[in-house]
This record gives sequence, C-alpha cells and structure tokens, in this order.
Amino acid sequence: MHQIHRVIVALVVAGLTACAAQPAQKPAINSQASAGGAANAEAVSALYARLDADEKRYVAARASAGAGNAEQSAGETRAALDDLQAASAQCLAIRECESQRFVAALDHLLRRDNGLLSEDAANPAPDGAEPGGEAGVGSPVTAALPEVKRSVALLKGRELSDLIAMNDPVKVSLELWLTQLRPNLMLAYENYQYLRYRMWPEYQRAGLPEAVLFGMLAKESGGKVHAVSRSGASGPLQFMYATGTRFGLSNVNGFDQRFDPQMSARANAAYLNEQLAVFNNNLELVLGAYNGGEGAMQRLSARNPDSAFWDPKIYYELSPETRDYVPMVLAAAWLFLHPERYHLTFPHIDSKPATIALSAATSIDELTICLGNEGNPNGWFRTLRNLNPAFEPQVALAPGTRIELPARLVPVYEKSCAGGKWVELAGDLHRAAAPVVPTRAPPPARQTRTASVRGYVVRKGDTVRAIARKVGCVDVRDLAAANRLKAPAYHLRVGQTLQVPAACARK
Repeated sequence: MHQIHRVIVALVVAGLTACAAQPAQKPAINSQASAGGAANAEAVSALYARLDADEKRYVAARASAGAGNAEQSAGETRAALDDLQAASAQCLAIRECESQRFVAALDHLLRRDNGLLSEDAANPAPDGAEPGGEAGVGSPVTAALPEVKRSVALLKGRELSDLIAMNDPVKVSLELWLTQLRPNLMLAYENYQYLRYRMWPEYQRAGLPEAVLFGMLAKESGGKVHAVSRSGASGPLQFMYATGTRFGLSNVNGFDQRFDPQMSARANAAYLNEQLAVFNNNLELVLGAYNGGEGAMQRLSARNPDSAFWDPKIYYELSPETRDYVPMVLAAAWLFLHPERYHLTFPHIDSKPATIALSAATSIDELTICLGNEGNPNGWFRTLRNLNPAFEPQVALAPGTRIELPARLVPVYEKSCAGGKWVELAGDLHRAAAPVVPTRAPPPARQTRTASVRGYVVRKGDTVRAIARKVGCVDVRDLAAANRLKAPAYHLRVGQTLQVPAACARK
C-alpha cells in the first residue's frame, strides 16, 4: 500500500501541480509543429481516451479491493495511476490538449473515494455517521497527502483543501485578493467581524463552514449590509427579490429583510443546504448556481453527470461572471482560513456587541460625528449602519431608542455623545442644507387652485434626507408626509416617483 501512496504523490506533485502551474497560454510552437495540427488532434484524442480508460480502470481496481482482492487491486491501481501520470505529462506538451480534464479526473476520483458522489447514495452511512467517514479515509490519494485528508471538500465543517491552491483560476483569484483587491478584502474582514455574532450562528446551526460565509460576503458585498447591485440583488449576501422571498426574506413595515444580516445569513445557509443536496455536496456547482441560477446549473450538470465544476464541459459553458465568481469566493474563503500562508495578517477586531438606549434624539449620521474615529481610523458610520439596518442614517431617532454598537464605544458615547460640543457640532452640521436653485414658477395658465406638486424619481443611493435637501424641504417630515412614508425607516424604491410639495421650494 505504501508503494501505491508513493505513486499517488508522484502523480499529484508531478502531474496535477504541473497542470495547474502551466501558464494560461502555452509557448508558441514552431512552423513544423503547426503543420502537424492534424497529428496533434489525433494525439490529443488518444490521450483523452487513455484518461477515460485509466479512470475506469482505477474505479474497477478500487471496487476489487473492497471485494477482498487486495493484491490484484494494488497492481491495477498502480498501473492506472502510472498511465494517468504519463498521459498528463504528454498533455502538457501539446497546445491543443486541455489539461483541465486531468485535473477534473483527479477531482472525480477524490470525490468518489470520499463518498461525495451520487453513486454512493445507495450505500448510506450508519445513523450518526457522515457519508464516507472522515474526509479522505479509505482513499489512496488522500492517504498519501495529509493536507488532502483533512479537507477534500469545503462543506459540513471541513476546511478547504490545499488542492484548491493548485487550480489556476483560484490562484488568479488569490493574487487579485492579495494585490489590487487587498483593501476590499481587509474592509470585508473588518465589517464581517462586527456582524459575526449575528451571521455565524446561522451557518453553524446549518452545519456549514464559516469560511464559505466569509468568502461569499467578501465577494458579494464586502460586508456592506445595504449594498444593492445593478440587477436589484440586495443585502450583505445579495439576494434577488424572488429568491429572498422564497427563503423568508420579505418587506415588513417598509423594511426590506434582505438587509438584515442575521436573516440574510439564515436564508443563505438554507439555500446552500438545499442546493448541496441537489448537487451531491459539490460546493463549486452550488456556488455557480447561487451566482448564475440553479436552473441553468442543474441543466448543465444533468448533461454532464459526475463532472466537476472545473471540467471543460461545464466550466467553458458558464458565463464569464460565474467563472470569475466561484474561484473568487473559494480564494477568499481559503485566505480566511490560512492568511499566514500568504503573508497576510488580518487585524484583531474587538467586536464585542452592546446595546444602548439613546439619551437624546439623534441620528446615525450625528452619532458617527460625535463618536469621532476613536479606535477606528475610518470612523464608525459603516459599523453603526450595518448593526442598525432598519434605521435611515439621516433620520433622528427618538430618545430611548435602542441601537446596537461595539461595546467599546459605550464609554465613548457617554463621554462625547450624551451632550457637549461634539453633539452641538453634529447637530449643526446635520441641520444644514445645501442651497437649492429656485425653480421657475409655472405659467399662470397651468396653476390650479390647490397647491401644485413636483415629482422626483428615486435614484440608487438616494435617501429621504438627501432628497429633501435637493428639492428644498428643510424638514424631512414634509416630504415623508406628502408620500405617506413611515418613520423611522422611510423606505424608498429605486425608480419610485415622490411627490414634492411646491411649498418646499419656498422654505
């Protein structure tokens, strides 16, 4: 058996690593090689045939071992893997050969050995046991590589395998997160730490790993609870309206529950578990379904049963957005688990939460000003906004309103926001309104006996307070009353037309 393990190590290191490490474009071939294109095509077809035969031979040998033919199985397994390694090396030398097929074949063998494929459904594990037992147990592949044994797949509490770093798309994503997107990654981590006490328990109860939650949060919204995409996906985990409704996220008293971090995490966990059941615990396919639609992914997977996400038959059929999305989520999850391997240090965040009752009427905006940037060079607006998603930041909250904030800000609030010069400064700035260019009065013939109104179309990023300033309403309540907007949320929809009382322009 040790001899088989050595064969597997050689295959993974010399074959799979080489496949993943090769540049996206192979070196140019000379004119004589170009002239042999037909010969290359024939050679590639032969390699693919060998790949299929070696995979079937390996599976048959493993089945033979289970029937008590250990010695014969060892020889057949070794022969299949030796030939697979040789074919993989030959594939690297031919421009037209898709080395991803060999990566996909290894992924298939790993998943089969670890009970993650649908063909194992007919052999359920005993009560209380995970299918396949501990990750990697029984697989000659994972037995040879302790890191693989720990985590063949990223699901049900297992960590991300080192194999994920051998995949070129994920490597590209790792580089992006560690270079131009590093500020985004660090900000997403900070935002998540303050939201963690609300979001992580939902994943924990669902039996899902925290790294997946962080990976999706980092890619979807960067931890901005009120993020809204161009397509209308909303919240920290970017639910479309119909999908959100399907998983219990509705609109209650003007508040879109997709913006609630705890409810959004609960719905996201339910979605992932539903789709993990559909896709036989293949996380990559589930992430692809989350981004590109489960219907499309199910149809594609049904046409290619037992194919991995990275298999060209699936990978190349996906939209560029989904091909980018899946490795970016996996890369962020991997960095969350192992930052030290990439010369990355996440900051320590004292995120212990607390709840206070406001001692005086104030808004999130005013609180941000009076709290200053003590303990946070970027200030506290995003954190306060995330922890209190139902409150519009410009709207004054009544005394006694309970808000959530980091516990370490409680003494800062008592010192700087219960009264004094910083409260006065915040109030003075908040009451200010930019001058509005007076609108020309309508012609007398168009005037009616009743007060005329103007219309304003809500744009992305608008708030009631900001609109009020634009149209000349000194008191936001005038605008809210004219449109029956309920305090304190004052919920708006992009594209909604607000009626602006003509009297506002005269104030």
